[in-house]
Amino acid sequence: MSGSPDPDPAAIQAEIERTRDHLGRTIDAIGYRLDVRNKAREPLYRARDTAVETYRESPPVALGAVAVVAAVVGLVIRRRRRRRR
Repeated sequence: MSGSPDPDPAAIQAEIERTRDHLGRTIDAIGYRLDVRNKAREPLYRARDTAVETYRESPPVALGAVAVVAAVVGLVIRRRRRRRR
C-alpha cells in the first residue's frame, strides 16, 4: 500500500462485512454437503411437501389416492400372510 492514501475506515468495515458474509455462506455450503443424514431425508421431505400441496389443491383427490394406496398395501400384506400359511 505504499504511495496510496490511508483507506477509508468505512470502506474497510464494508469489506470486512462482505468477507464475513461470504465466509459464512461458504461454511454453510460445506456443512450442507457434509450433512449426509439431511441429504438422505431430502427426497422424503419433497414427497411430503408434494403430498401436502396436492391435498391443499384438491382434498378429495388426495384422499382418494391415499385410500387406494392403503388398499393396495392391505392386499399385499394379506397375500403375504396367506402364502406363509
